[in-house]
This record gives sequence, structure tokens and C-alpha cells, in this order.
Amino acid sequence: MTMLAPPAARVTALPAASRERGRSIVWMALPALVMFLAFGLVPLLGALALSFTTWDNISPIRYTGLTSWKAALSDPGLPHALGVTFEIMILSWLAQTPISILIGVFLAARKRYRGVLAVFYFVPLLLSSAAISITFKALLDPNFGIGSGLGISALNQDWLGDSTLAIGVLIFVVSWQFVPFHSLIYQNAVRQIPDALYEASQIDGAGRVRQFFSITLPQIKYTIITSSTLMVVGSLTFFDLIFVLTAGGPGDATRTLALEMYQKGFMANLMGPASCIAVILVLVGVVLAQLLRRLGGRGDESQMEGA
Repeated sequence: MTMLAPPAARVTALPAASRERGRSIVWMALPALVMFLAFGLVPLLGALALSFTTWDNISPIRYTGLTSWKAALSDPGLPHALGVTFEIMILSWLAQTPISILIGVFLAARKRYRGVLAVFYFVPLLLSSAAISITFKALLDPNFGIGSGLGISALNQDWLGDSTLAIGVLIFVVSWQFVPFHSLIYQNAVRQIPDALYEASQIDGAGRVRQFFSITLPQIKYTIITSSTLMVVGSLTFFDLIFVLTAGGPGDATRTLALEMYQKGFMANLMGPASCIAVILVLVGVVLAQLLRRLGGRGDESQMEGA
């Protein structure tokens, strides 16, 4: 007859295993924590400290209190750059989200030809923003671009010289580059939806459109929140693409906060106000991320509860 372990031995064995598991989790999380501290928290604290100083990149750093903050907040270019940033953020979200969802749903079907198409869809993810900007800038040139090459007069516009057209081109290029990434997120989310839901809806006579709005969209609710957070926060850091494509022009039509920060710090040598703008960018990103998180609920519900 097999002897069972005494109750006391079983009770003491459980906390020991729990402590061992906790130590393992700490060791696995340690590299990520070190990376966050080194490349996230330390630079942020450095920018915050510089925002209370006056520095021209050459002379010694001097603590001047709120002088840089007063200069940054009183600059009329700051509200304009903030408005352009939000404009690009909203328009890019409106353009990317529906396209990403539709492509993700389309690619979620396990068919061979859709896997081949997925390879072509994800090509933009392999290219750098600078290379994409240079390519589109050449294609949209009113004298030597694609319009002149194909002889299509409708394409011979001053795409980057008109403020409205420049914003439209910027939204198109951003969407072209980042839609594949978000489509991949939605593809994986749709594949996690149980087939039983669709089979039950087919029995009830629901078509594809009804299934999409009644099953697919509710089930990927939290994925939409996650993707939207990445889009919104990521749009705050658009720099290289805008810098190469429009350099903030025409005029200051595409001058975002990130570009304003660069021009203040590295072109005007005003590192104090530039650091203030960097801190403002971080604060805006944190606030928007928290708002989106609250919009989606607690964030710890399972995807099955999205129905």
C-alpha cells in the first residue's frame, strides 16, 4: 500500500516551489528591466533634467529653472506643431485601422494563396522609413516623377508643395508602411476566434457581413485597442519619414512635435526648450495610452469575453 506524504510536508513543499518559480520569473524579467532602465528611464530623466537648464551644445550646462519651460510654452510654434501632430495621428488612425482589419481578416483564412499574398503585403516592413521617403519623393516629383513618366497629367501635381496635398501624401505613406504590421496583429487575433461561433451563426442564417460585425469585430475588441495604442503613440514619434519627405514643409504644414524638437535642439542649439518638448511628447503619449486603455476596459479580460 502506497504511503501518502504527511499533510505538513505537502504544505511546506508548496511555498518552496512557489518561491522557486518566483525567483525564475525575476531572473527572466531582469534583462528586460535592465534594457528599460538603460534606454528608457535614464534618457527620460536626462531630458527632464535638461529641461530646467540652458545649453547650446557647446558651452557648459547651466541650471536656469523654468526659463526653458517659459520659452517653450510661449513659442507660437508649439501649439501649431501639437495640432499638426494630432491631425496626422487622427487621420493616420482613420486610414490604417479599417484597412488593417480587413486585410487581417482576409489573411486569417488558412489558404495557401493567401499566405503567398501575405509575403507581398509585409514587404514595406522590411524597408526603412528614410528609403521609403526618398522613393516616394522621387515618384511624386512634378517634373521627373511617375506622372511625367507615364504621361498622366492628373499625377503631375505639386504633391509636396501644397499644404493639403502634403498632409494627404504623408498619411498615405505612413499607412503604406505600417498597415502590414497591424494587419499581422489582426490576422493572429482573428485566428484565435473559435470556429464554433461562425458555425453556429451559419446555422442561424448569418452571412459573411453579419458574421463580421456580430462576431469578428466584438471578438477582436481588445486587439483593436492594442493596435490603436501602437498607432497613436507611434504617430507622436514620426520624425525620419517627415524629415526626409517634407522637412516640415511646405512652410510648417507638416511640422510635428518631434520635428519641432529636433529643429530646436540640433538646428537652433536650444537644448533646454527641445528637452521641454521631449517631456511634453512623453506626457501626451502616456495620457493617450491610458485613455485608450480605459476605453477598452480593465484590459485583463480574455478575448472570448469580447462577444
